[in-house]
Amino acid sequence: MKKAVFIFLSVLLVCLPAHAKVVSRFVEYKHGDTILQGYLAYDDSKAGKRPGVLVVHEWWGLNDYVRSRVNKLAQLGYVAFALDMYGKNVWTTDPNKAKELMGHLQGTPLLRERANAGLDILQKNRLVDPRRIAAIGYCFGGTTVLELSYGGANVAGVASFHGGLTVPKPEDEGKIRAKILVLHGADDAFISNDAITAFQDAMRKANADWQMVYFGGTVHSFTNPGADKVGMKGIAYKPKADERSWSYMIAFFKEIFR
Repeated sequence: MKKAVFIFLSVLLVCLPAHAKVVSRFVEYKHGDTILQGYLAYDDSKAGKRPGVLVVHEWWGLNDYVRSRVNKLAQLGYVAFALDMYGKNVWTTDPNKAKELMGHLQGTPLLRERANAGLDILQKNRLVDPRRIAAIGYCFGGTTVLELSYGGANVAGVASFHGGLTVPKPEDEGKIRAKILVLHGADDAFISNDAITAFQDAMRKANADWQMVYFGGTVHSFTNPGADKVGMKGIAYKPKADERSWSYMIAFFKEIFR
């Protein structure tokens, strides 16, 4: 009887799928004279190269929230890397400081340069298939991944979660190669109707492959469970929109990595 039980358990163990073993670490790198520190995670039980996902943080900087998103992506089988836009250990919970940090980059050539520095780290990772890379971003990070696509970065697609909507520069004409997914709160007062119209018109003019999904009853920062603690009007977590937008992203990845 004991022998039969042992054989049964042995067969069961062979048939069960291997559990994901997510490993993570900080990665220090430089852009110019600035020391940066990103966050990398992947499933160590998987073999061979796989798609990579670049993650760009909100205006707060590289905090626990963005690291949690990187871990979720690793659980799905991707090599995920959160780049650092501000500098090693530079992050904040103060909206005024966050605005200042973001302001040093937004609308300047440095934004794309620093984003590309992070993309370069992911592309060179030994586990990543450089032909299958996506970039996602939240809030300020959403703006950043759009700017990556406008500049012709070698990524298959970008997904912006409650991000700012900029438009390509005249010198960007003909450079957009990535597919674009914008996930937007329908009641996000931080993004004006004029900005939405300008973005959509620019995408049509560029003949880009783009889509924009609206979530009703949803405002800015809808994916961040800590949004309600900030105490800013127009910023709130929306669990259903968070869940739905993540599902849209997964479907998007299946398409671009096919």
